[in-house]
Amino acid sequence: MADSIVIIPTYNEKENIENIIRTVFALPKKFNILIVDDASPDGTASIVRNLMKEFPSQLFIEERKGKLGLGTAYIHGFKWALARDYEYVFEMDADFSHNPDDLPRLYNACSEEGYDVAIGSRYCFGVNVVNWPIGRVLMSYFASKYVRFITRLKIHDSTAGFKCYKRKVLETIDLDKIQFKGYAFQIEMKYKAHVLGFKIKEVNVIFINRQHGTSKMSSGIFGEAFFGVMNLRWKKITGKIKPRQEPYPKLSS
Repeated sequence: MADSIVIIPTYNEKENIENIIRTVFALPKKFNILIVDDASPDGTASIVRNLMKEFPSQLFIEERKGKLGLGTAYIHGFKWALARDYEYVFEMDADFSHNPDDLPRLYNACSEEGYDVAIGSRYCFGVNVVNWPIGRVLMSYFASKYVRFITRLKIHDSTAGFKCYKRKVLETIDLDKIQFKGYAFQIEMKYKAHVLGFKIKEVNVIFINRQHGTSKMSSGIFGEAFFGVMNLRWKKITGKIKPRQEPYPKLSS
C-alpha cells in the first residue's frame, strides 16, 4: 500500500475526474486517491466506480448523501485515512487548479525536510494565480493578509486548499471540533496545526483557474472566513485549542 493518500472532494466534476485520477496515478511517486463525492447528480461517482475496476488497490470512493460542505468532506476523508495506515494525507481539488505534478514537492517537504504540514502556496512569492477574475484574486490575497493580521499566523496563503499533512497532525487536531466548512475550514486547520506546535512550510505553486465545470465558491464562504478568524484568535487566547485526547478509530482487521 502507498504511504500517501490524496483526498479529492467532488460535486459535479464529470469533466475533470477521470483526467485528474489518471494524471495522479501516472506520477513516478505512488499515491492512492480517495474521492469523497457529495451525491453529484452528473454521474461523477459512476465514473469513479468504473475506474476502480482498473485501479482496485489505488482508488477508493466514499459517497455521501448530499452536498454537505468542503470542510466536512475533508474531515470524512481524514478519518477514513486515519483508520488505515497512511502516513501522509493530501488535500487537492479535482479541477486541475492544483497541479498534480506538485504533489511530490509537498510530499518531500514533509518526508525529507521534516515539516509537518506543507502548503501549496499561491502568495509566498507575489501572486501566482492564472485566469482568475481580478476581483477574486484581490479578495483571496487580502483575505490571507487579514488572517495574518488577526491571528499572527506567519503564512502567506492561509486559505490554500492544496496541502500535505503528516499523520500525527491529523491525529492531534480534534477533527470533531472543527467548526467551519468553507474558506474558514482551511484557515482553521492551519491555525490549529500552528497553535499545537507543528512545523508548517509553504511550497510555491501556480494556481490555474478551472477550465471545465463550475466553481463552488460563494460570498457566504468569505463571510464565514471573515468572522471565523476572530473566533479562532479568541479560542487561542482563552486556551480552548487543545490536542485530541482519544485516538481515532482504526479499521478493524
